[in-house]
Amino acid sequence: MTQTRRQFLKTTALAAATLSLATTGSAFAQSVNEEELLKPGPLGDKILGDENAPVTIVEYASMTCGHCANFHKSTWPELKKQYIETGKVRFIFREFPLDPVAAAAFMLARCAPQDKYFEIVDIMFDSQRSWAFTDNPYQSLLDFSKQIGFTQESFEECLTNQGLLDAVNAVKDRGANEFGVNSTPTFFINGEKHSGALSIENMGKIIEENL
Repeated sequence: MTQTRRQFLKTTALAAATLSLATTGSAFAQSVNEEELLKPGPLGDKILGDENAPVTIVEYASMTCGHCANFHKSTWPELKKQYIETGKVRFIFREFPLDPVAAAAFMLARCAPQDKYFEIVDIMFDSQRSWAFTDNPYQSLLDFSKQIGFTQESFEECLTNQGLLDAVNAVKDRGANEFGVNSTPTFFINGEKHSGALSIENMGKIIEENL
């Protein structure tokens, strides 16, 4: 089935379009109430690392954000190797869709088997250009979803789940309204806000200061 972008948005739960936000960050680090920050959203948090790690990083990202994709390609592998797998960092990844296509991608990641979430997010960022920026997002996402185990039926069932969309948007809205997230990626490192695709050198320096 071929659908235009307009038809795609009208015929799925994504008609409740998310607010598109700018991708510029603050030059000054700000702190938030970490106890409130670490309360999970309606879908529960996706977490990697030791729960007793001395440093907790919360990332708010959008699946259609090029800066987020760059971070997950360049910084993420070393962050995972040097700090998460060594017990120094607990990492929490949260949905902050900047557009309906990003919301759809997050919904698919949530509909997949729970233990595949981070694997699928990595694949989505690695192949972002093939599905996120096309004239026919319905077909592009459908084709992509089949590569990660969906059928057309399970794909459509996932993307028409209004409750799931509402929950994804609730995570985004809380990030914006309570913690001042206004760009992606945004990181909270032990409660201190840092915006932009940090290099492993920059992120490592902040982590080391918190150890």
